[in-house]
Amino acid sequence: MASLAARRAVLELVCDTFTPGDGGDLLSASELGVADTVQELLDRNPRAAERQQFDLLMRVWNTRMFGLLNGAGFRKFSALTQEDRERLLLGLANSRIEKKRALFQALKGAAVTSYYLTPGPTGANPVWERIGIPPAFGPLADAQRGLSPERPAADTTIVCDVVVIGSGAGGGTAAAVLAEAGLDVVVLERGGYYDDPDFGTGEKDGFLNLYAPGPAATAEGQMGLVAGTCLGGGTVVNWTTSFRTPDDVRAEWAGLGARQFAEQEYTDALDAVVARLGVNFDHSPAAKRDEMLERGLRELGWHVDPLPRNVTNCDAGVECGRCGFGCRLGAKQSVAKTWLADAAANGARLLVGTDVRRIQISNGQATGVEARTTDGHSVWVHARAVVVAAGAIQTPALLRRSGLANRNIGNFLRLHPATAVFGVFDEEIRPWEGGMQTRYSKEHRDLDGDGYGVIYETGPMTPGMSVGFQSWTGSASHRENMAGLANTVAVGVITRDRDHGTVETDRKGDAVVRYRLSARDAAHLHTGIGGAASILEAAGANRIYSGHQAGPTYEPGKRGSHEDFVYACAEAGYAPGRCSMGALHIMGSARMGGSAADSATNPDGVTWDVPNIVVADGSCFPTASGVNPMVSIEAIAYMNATRLAARLA
Repeated sequence: MASLAARRAVLELVCDTFTPGDGGDLLSASELGVADTVQELLDRNPRAAERQQFDLLMRVWNTRMFGLLNGAGFRKFSALTQEDRERLLLGLANSRIEKKRALFQALKGAAVTSYYLTPGPTGANPVWERIGIPPAFGPLADAQRGLSPERPAADTTIVCDVVVIGSGAGGGTAAAVLAEAGLDVVVLERGGYYDDPDFGTGEKDGFLNLYAPGPAATAEGQMGLVAGTCLGGGTVVNWTTSFRTPDDVRAEWAGLGARQFAEQEYTDALDAVVARLGVNFDHSPAAKRDEMLERGLRELGWHVDPLPRNVTNCDAGVECGRCGFGCRLGAKQSVAKTWLADAAANGARLLVGTDVRRIQISNGQATGVEARTTDGHSVWVHARAVVVAAGAIQTPALLRRSGLANRNIGNFLRLHPATAVFGVFDEEIRPWEGGMQTRYSKEHRDLDGDGYGVIYETGPMTPGMSVGFQSWTGSASHRENMAGLANTVAVGVITRDRDHGTVETDRKGDAVVRYRLSARDAAHLHTGIGGAASILEAAGANRIYSGHQAGPTYEPGKRGSHEDFVYACAEAGYAPGRCSMGALHIMGSARMGGSAADSATNPDGVTWDVPNIVVADGSCFPTASGVNPMVSIEAIAYMNATRLAARLA
């Protein structure tokens, strides 16, 4: 078997094949040290099985048998020319075998993303200058921390009224409500604490510190998974879009058994959240990319509106585009700035670096939790009630590890499947600048008369974040696309998925996400791709391309047509590995409802199995929200925590 050094050399060669540089000032992956970044990302993966699979892959990748099985003849990968190595990779990408396509997407995601994250030996990757992106600004000199969480330095036992697992939109809100009610609250967060003095150091630090280490994708490779993991959770990194739950979605949720979604109680919860977050339209001037979105929509006569945002004193400019890696201005009203601050002011204790592995259950009642710190210490928290708000991937995994048996735990997972269509303009866009999201369209929100369809939004296109939605059809074409990033707008297509996937657990109890885009949801996504191309063409884009691996593209008025493009996208298809997709909104895997037969929790958010375990995060959603879910998550947590506080009182 290959030695560690040999496996490292193979990884460097794979990375160099994806991003070989240009022989000049644009360095190759190995010259930048990209393999180190890939390894850092891989080492964070909580699933040992996936780490071992990657190690095995690197062991066999440079064998003659691997070459024989993958179109290179009886030759080692290291013996191939750059052209032949690219041909092998593209053979995997376009294979009829799903697992080969998934393998390619995983490698592409790790290698190409890491290329744009890695500062390199000088601290300033030359590709950033080529694109036109200034290096990281660094934290502001007067930046302050707002919280004082603990990190257990020894085995620890704590007694309290309520232990809250997770500190994001759901956990932070629930903690504030419970602490204000006079209850003794302990919040456990597996990530670290990062605040204004830690932000502004670049994409790599942001990815490593603030985003979940895994799972990075669904098991079959259908789409990437993105979630926050730090004190404040996804609210620290999200794009500040603050939609209330749409009325028709509320009615649908109420019809599934949790009637309060259609009643004043939930309206009051939404009002409380919007007020606490300071949601407003005063900081929504259109970024240049949103100007292009709005221009195209108005030219077509389609719906367009400004977006409400949870920010104060936001520059909505250069700073704002980097806010997906933490707002160094402190303008984003994340849970860390609001609900967690309220909870701490009312005596709640916050623990970071503490991963809950099991809820302790005795005689049908939860009695507390068992956790491990990042340093290997044991933490036991004894409590009268447990609030689970670990996110729609980790919440069902924890409930399963703890022995809860309801068959709907982990079922009904929704992901808002998202992709993007890219338009290249004569005008400079600088899509990494401007308000995170300031315009949207719901023109195709209801495609079949039942409230299911797509919405259109843009988002800040930093290099590492943007490549996840792009195809890779060769190093030269990829380099050309990225060199034109300053003139590119990506119109995001966000699908309200009617059909669903699951969250399961492996032998060690870690989460495994399974999700296949249904034919109906794929048809809606396809309509959205055609719609996004229409928007970009109407806005004046010179070249338009999608994230399909087959590489559909056209130049309005010069080469190809919108009709040809849409047809090519349909032919390329939406099976795993055929089109780059991501799940930025993860929901529904422990959904609320009126019966244990079709939901995991009752109308109070209480698990059917154990009466003092309350779920209070996005996993509670009965179906997909159809809009960015932060406000809905916080409103549900506010409502469920208010009900729990009343019971405990």
